[in-house]
Amino acid sequence: MNFYTLAAVQMNSQPNVKENLDQASNLIDRAAHKGALLISLPENFAYLGDMEQRISKAENISVQAEDFLREKAAEHQVYILGGSFPVPADENRVYNRSLLINPDGEIEVQYDKIHLFDVNIPDGFTYRESNIVKPGTPEPVTFQTEELGHLGLSICYDLRFPELYRKLVDQGAEILFVPSAFTELTGEAHWHSLLRARAIENTCYVVAPAQTGQHGPKRTTYGHSLIADPWGEIQAEASTKTGIILAEMSPDRIAEVRQQIPSLEHRVVK
Repeated sequence: MNFYTLAAVQMNSQPNVKENLDQASNLIDRAAHKGALLISLPENFAYLGDMEQRISKAENISVQAEDFLREKAAEHQVYILGGSFPVPADENRVYNRSLLINPDGEIEVQYDKIHLFDVNIPDGFTYRESNIVKPGTPEPVTFQTEELGHLGLSICYDLRFPELYRKLVDQGAEILFVPSAFTELTGEAHWHSLLRARAIENTCYVVAPAQTGQHGPKRTTYGHSLIADPWGEIQAEASTKTGIILAEMSPDRIAEVRQQIPSLEHRVVK
């Protein structure tokens, strides 16, 4: 792993795919001009609207989203992590898929979200992601290059399942990605604690690009995209506005923390 600049993009996606991709394009341009080698987008970056319509529109959204990611990565000669977008899975469901694209515009790896957001939260809303989303294969997905280091992929609700991140680290992950669309209420309660915990317990960088603001009449997301270092210190954090945050990825920082507190080597229960 080399030293490099990484960007997390914060968006306010809506049901209009073209407007979402235009928004993402402008933010990717800004991050690339700031020198980011790897640019990460949030969950549902291409479409965030009625859950049922994700099924009927999934094929069109997935084609547009993938083409967009390929073109922007090649345009700027950067890696882009497309946080997630719907991809047809079967007649009644979609995958919630993340793609990592290389500077040649080629797909390096994909991850389909495995933990689905089926919850009743205190704001009075009920979410049943499993009604329309088919979970991916429950296997950790990582990717490694000499310049980027070893990346581990996840999406949003996965954050609450620490066993996934330990498996990613067992495969060598040094940087954990959590593209998200956290609700406002759960974000206020748990966002910072969970992200910092995953960084601290795994002595990894954690990168969490997020959705923010109002998405129709019934959904508000928390924002606060965040990058934490292996000590759990917040290196960069967004507010509730759209934009980008940047941080330096340092192999020395990972080595330093893992030498100071070699908890991964001290594990007894595996």
